[in-house]
Amino acid sequence: MSKKIVIVGGVAGGASAAARLRRLGETDQIIMFEKGPHVSFSNCALPYHLSGIVEPASKLVLMNPDKFKKQYHIDARINQEVIGINRKEKTVTVKNHVTGEKYTETYDKLILSPGAKPVVPPFKGMDTLPIFTIRNVVDIEKLKTYISAHQVKKITVIGGGFIGIEAAENLQEAGYEVTVIEAATQILRPFHEDIVQIFHKVLMDHKVHLVLGQPVSHFEEGKVVLSSGEVIEAEAVVMAVGVKAESELAKVAGLEVSTNGSIQVNDLYETNDPDIYAIGDAIEVTHELTGQKTKLTLAGPAQKEARLVADAIHGKKVVPQSYIGSSAIKVFDYNGASTGLNEGLIETLNLDIQYDKVYFILSDKVGIMPDSHPMYFKLLFEVPSGKVLGAMAVGKGNVDKRIDVIATTIKFGGTVYDLKELELCYAPSFGTAKDIVNYAGLIADNLLAGDFKQVSVDDVRPLLESGATFIDVREPGEYKLGHLKGVQNIPLSELRERLDEIPQDQPVYIHCRTGQRSYNAVLALQQRGFNNVVNVTGGFLGICAYECFKDQQTAREPIVTAYNFK
Repeated sequence: MSKKIVIVGGVAGGASAAARLRRLGETDQIIMFEKGPHVSFSNCALPYHLSGIVEPASKLVLMNPDKFKKQYHIDARINQEVIGINRKEKTVTVKNHVTGEKYTETYDKLILSPGAKPVVPPFKGMDTLPIFTIRNVVDIEKLKTYISAHQVKKITVIGGGFIGIEAAENLQEAGYEVTVIEAATQILRPFHEDIVQIFHKVLMDHKVHLVLGQPVSHFEEGKVVLSSGEVIEAEAVVMAVGVKAESELAKVAGLEVSTNGSIQVNDLYETNDPDIYAIGDAIEVTHELTGQKTKLTLAGPAQKEARLVADAIHGKKVVPQSYIGSSAIKVFDYNGASTGLNEGLIETLNLDIQYDKVYFILSDKVGIMPDSHPMYFKLLFEVPSGKVLGAMAVGKGNVDKRIDVIATTIKFGGTVYDLKELELCYAPSFGTAKDIVNYAGLIADNLLAGDFKQVSVDDVRPLLESGATFIDVREPGEYKLGHLKGVQNIPLSELRERLDEIPQDQPVYIHCRTGQRSYNAVLALQQRGFNNVVNVTGGFLGICAYECFKDQQTAREPIVTAYNFK
């Protein structure tokens, strides 16, 4: 029997649900309402219109109502907002924003995919500056039109999440003077504090003024005033501090809503009304590794949810899904990707997980290739099982490929022992014979076996300041280009002949460029009776990446004679 299915929201979740529903039910009546003027637009590509990478703005719109009608026989109604739900009568009230008309539409099944709206805190003085948000094509066109028409030069982006950083990058590429203000001490929360320093430095290198750890106090004419009293000159402001679920429609209709405003659903995305489903940014999903409900404002999960709901409506067998939160970002010439758990999330959620971590730097391709670059990689794994919990990578190469492998491993319940045995594609132009992913598994295996001890780059400054002994095992030419202040150089090639220079009555921290030669040095020393030697994972490159932006931001004394990033 044919069904009448109404969908509220016409972007990732809603449009995907509509298309899947049509494939499963050719005779069903499918109506999709979108309160804005566009359906099925590329939300994630919006910032790239600011720099002209995506031009004109119409390219952001992937489908239109006419195509939905002709290709899928789906009735996509734009500029029409569902403003009420009568669950008893199974009707929705719709307002046409063009004509002002209100009317009702019946449904057999209702899918809510209203998305999330930008958070705009009520700062004092908001009427003194033009303030913009980025949610849809209309928003991005409005921002670009204004800053062009008013010959704006200085723009402040408030918020250091994915949208904020992508907006900042594209505005800077377009020639504007950009400041990013983030109330926390780092941007891009999916990345650990040690890894994210690379992005901090990249922004600094590209002349983006990055202000961390200072919330906005208020606005004045042409100024953003911080809680510290610092004043940032601005001719326009992009508000990107976060989003919240569009759940008021559901709440008024008596559907259950969580304390954070998300529409509550079960594992099949059913609300407390069996004929109403909810998907996308307006809901919370189950995190596969924690078992807890979490917000996950990503297009990939929204489309998977849409397919599952369509299948459920048509009586197909469905398996409840959980998610791990995989994401990627480009920040100028560097790429970043992450998946699964990170240390901040484990701490915030107070998870009872025993874990260890691998942090190392390896060339993303064979080193002799001219386009080879260092890749910074971090892996979290459970102790003692070795179960993979999460990972992140930053570099100029294919970080997404490596993190996709980790994401797949997590979904299949894999361990670090699986990582070291994975057979991955190899050619000098793509990677190394033992890929970065294999190295992560090998190092984790060694740590679980107790083969050596390690400290990370964020431990180095406190250890140095406490008088700990470090040895640099790089070659003299490398040491001359930059080294830790006051640290002795004993090259690996000379190590075995200079054992008498190495103390045995105290911990000795060994480092090289990336952590590989120092690991070899640690094993050699252990076999010669040195029982208190520790590898500095990440090496001098990692130390420089971690220290550089912090040194510049705080004007503190560097612990290196010169930074090295190659």
